[in-house]
Amino acid sequence: MVTSTTKNKPRAKTVAKKKSKKRAKPATTVDRSDKAGAAETLPRRTSRAATATADDTLELIEVASENTIAASPMVGIHTHEVAEAAKALFRVVTKTPRRAGSQMRHFVKELRNIITGDSELTADPTDRRFADPAWKENFIFRRFMQTHVAAQKDLFDYIDAADMSPLEKGRAHFFASLVADALSPSNSPLTNPVAIRKTLDTGGKNLLQGAKNMYHDMRYNNMMPSIVDATPFEVGVNMATLPGSVVFRHDMFELIQYTPSTPKVYARPLLMTPPQVNKFYVADLSPEKSLFKWIVDSGIQLFVISWKNPTVENRNWGLNEFCHAIDAAVDTACEITGSADVNMIGSCSGGMTQAAYLGWQAALGQTKVANTCWTVCVLNTEAALEDSTLALFNTPENIKIAKTRTRRRGFVSGDEMASMFAWMRPNDLIWNYWVNNYLMGNKPPAFDLLAWNIDTTRLAGQFHCDLLDLIEKNPFINPNTLEINGESIDFRKVNHGAYVIGGITDHITPWRGCYGTARLFGKDTTFVLVNSGHIQTMVNPPGTRKAFFIAAKADQANADTWAKKHATKRTDGSWWPHWRQWIQARAGDEIAAPKVAGSRKHKVLCAAPGQYVLEK
Repeated sequence: MVTSTTKNKPRAKTVAKKKSKKRAKPATTVDRSDKAGAAETLPRRTSRAATATADDTLELIEVASENTIAASPMVGIHTHEVAEAAKALFRVVTKTPRRAGSQMRHFVKELRNIITGDSELTADPTDRRFADPAWKENFIFRRFMQTHVAAQKDLFDYIDAADMSPLEKGRAHFFASLVADALSPSNSPLTNPVAIRKTLDTGGKNLLQGAKNMYHDMRYNNMMPSIVDATPFEVGVNMATLPGSVVFRHDMFELIQYTPSTPKVYARPLLMTPPQVNKFYVADLSPEKSLFKWIVDSGIQLFVISWKNPTVENRNWGLNEFCHAIDAAVDTACEITGSADVNMIGSCSGGMTQAAYLGWQAALGQTKVANTCWTVCVLNTEAALEDSTLALFNTPENIKIAKTRTRRRGFVSGDEMASMFAWMRPNDLIWNYWVNNYLMGNKPPAFDLLAWNIDTTRLAGQFHCDLLDLIEKNPFINPNTLEINGESIDFRKVNHGAYVIGGITDHITPWRGCYGTARLFGKDTTFVLVNSGHIQTMVNPPGTRKAFFIAAKADQANADTWAKKHATKRTDGSWWPHWRQWIQARAGDEIAAPKVAGSRKHKVLCAAPGQYVLEK
């Protein structure tokens, strides 16, 4: 739910007159050498460091938006895992001391060239930490940059050449990257030319304000740099404002029925199952980028589950309980609309829960669901971890430790998940904001998507353990390895029309894994590949800058073969209009829109967005 071992922005590279040796790809990832052709057709974004300019503020927002957390089935990056990575790096050195000495001599030689001005090392042009001209033009800052690049390159080359297992080598890379990123000269007020200029221009006021920002974050943000100024945003006031009503309240969720905006609606309703971490209103941030508004404007009767934020008292909520909850929501939507069944849309972990529910219904021989939509959802958990830092710590021992930790506490907090996620992408989610907030003395940007992102929820203890079981068992691929309420799940029995969406730059649920989800429903499934990251793939209204997508049947066994075959089907703009046609064709007959929400049995309880979404 990331390419390279650490999944941060590209590491500094060497540019020399002689062709440099390409650093080997970490052995913990799958070899992609046979997939270059597909990759060439799929553009990727790069991240930028923060500066005081408006353009860089927009870049801060874009980078952070692409790195919003989501409920990936995760073990987590805790002290134990970081210690394992450090031990792996230590073992590299102790196993090959002669090679370490040789690499050190090479670094000393390069350092000599740097001091004398003879080094041709430079940072990767896409590394925005070193974008300021002073890193090249000023002899002092150029040497700072070159020393960092040389040390980082030699360390990574040394690890690549080590005779170690792929897992240990990947962990060593992870820890080395953490250290190298932390020691970048761009992170220091004494060696960052942009920060020095700001200090001179303001007479040091930026550092004073930066100290205040740091104190605030130490006290109120778990000692992590704040990524957003959320004060301008309030749920139900200027976020999540689409008209609707809570028509059913369950111990685990509220069901929201949104008010139709068309005189006629389609008879078959659409039920959304959002992830259990982060709140549902990412699809209704504001009217101009609200997927919910687009849906009701399409004449679709929309029902959305708003999960309750669990506490320690709800530690036993697991997949069984969530499947029962979804079933109650399906029955309510059917009763209110008079429809015999529903269409469903699920994203990320909400999609995984939706899949468990469909498997349970198939085992029971029930047909309450007609068609399904899946946004950024990987049902093959092996594929979800592929090319992911999480794979480095996905061992039976670490899964057991994670389960023990969760069962002891009863839940996983949103802040804890955000912190774990940030340390998997520290340049994007920590050091960018370290520079912006503390060195430059700027406030973090005010942006609705980021305000939503920090409005975190907790994961119930049993549900987190169930997600970890999905990692080990991969039950949607391996039949009869999962039971839901006593029924053995065989996903081959699930037979629904499906529309599956993946994002090219999504590092949380990689698009190839999303394509695998499409293949589970057969070659006639529609797969849509969007040129965006995890959240932007869903929040993708018409008019989105530089948006495009490729839509075609999932008619190839291999994802990259599919991308090559259908690359000419690229369509500029949002995928929403394409999906509108697909869902309308499967939503039944048109009928008069209901004049009031709910029914005799399910009366209106309160206005949308409801009460559960406001609980912290």
